[in-house]
Amino acid sequence: MNETTSLVVLDGATLNPGDNPWDEVAALGHFALHEATPPHLTVERAKNADVVITNKIRLTQEVLAELPACRFIAVTATGYDVVDVAAAGRRSIPVSNVPGYGTESVAQFVMAQLLALCRRVERHDILVREGEWNRRAEFTFWDTPQVELAGKTMGVVGFGGIGRRVAELALAFGMRVLAHAPRPKEPLNSPLFAFAGLDELFASTDVVSLHCPLTGDNEAFVDRRLLRLMRPGGYFINTARGRLVNEADLAWSLDSDHLAGAALDVLSAEPPEASNPLLAAKNCLITPHMAWASLTARRKLMAITVANIRGFLAGQPQNVVNGDFLTQSP
Repeated sequence: MNETTSLVVLDGATLNPGDNPWDEVAALGHFALHEATPPHLTVERAKNADVVITNKIRLTQEVLAELPACRFIAVTATGYDVVDVAAAGRRSIPVSNVPGYGTESVAQFVMAQLLALCRRVERHDILVREGEWNRRAEFTFWDTPQVELAGKTMGVVGFGGIGRRVAELALAFGMRVLAHAPRPKEPLNSPLFAFAGLDELFASTDVVSLHCPLTGDNEAFVDRRLLRLMRPGGYFINTARGRLVNEADLAWSLDSDHLAGAALDVLSAEPPEASNPLLAAKNCLITPHMAWASLTARRKLMAITVANIRGFLAGQPQNVVNGDFLTQSP
């Protein structure tokens, strides 16, 4: 234990709801754990900490200016848009994220979303329990179109670890895959795989799944223009960030029957506001940002977070996402 290091966790409940303890982090110094932190208490709770650990609590330029003791920020997620990484860099504060921990968990969830849209298993279970099978008096019935994936085309926007794994699983289902990446990536070794421009991808696929980070340049880039390019009866899936999507435009695409369905694990505001149009949109499955949350993935996340903090304390920070900004003068 480093007696001189103070560590604070601002929102620890999601990573450890009771099955994934913070013990290894706590052993690294003076440790304070908060299950959740309302915005007005962020500065009060973090102002004396050398190491600030956050998942979704925002550390803006204004907040960082009030944290004179902060020397390192550990984000317990792959996405790090909750931190103003440029402002942190100008204050010589490295920010580390946790890449790769949720690849299998999220990719599996994407395929579960797609299967839910295509087969509506839970809906038919409910109908059976409500007596619909007995009322129909046949050996079988279905209340929604039953869609096979083999031969369909999957569009994967963003081709990091998760996007790549989703593409592999789609190929295993007999789908063709088009992927879009802003920078060159290694293609999959399959004649059913190809890279494509964004417009071509939206226009040529039956399913579009987002796997790109949220940046200052791509907020709400999935809008009515792109959605109108999609094939009628297509599906849209988002496990990345809700703010990548113009939610009113997606709701229009669903309510006008241009799209057959959407499955969203992320929304622009979480939990959603009652006015979010997607809550009332047709054929829209919404889950509470849980694709990442298998116990296996959360244990990996905790282990890498521990390694990130240990690396910083040893003078060898890893997984630093704001290295370019750290070279700038304050």
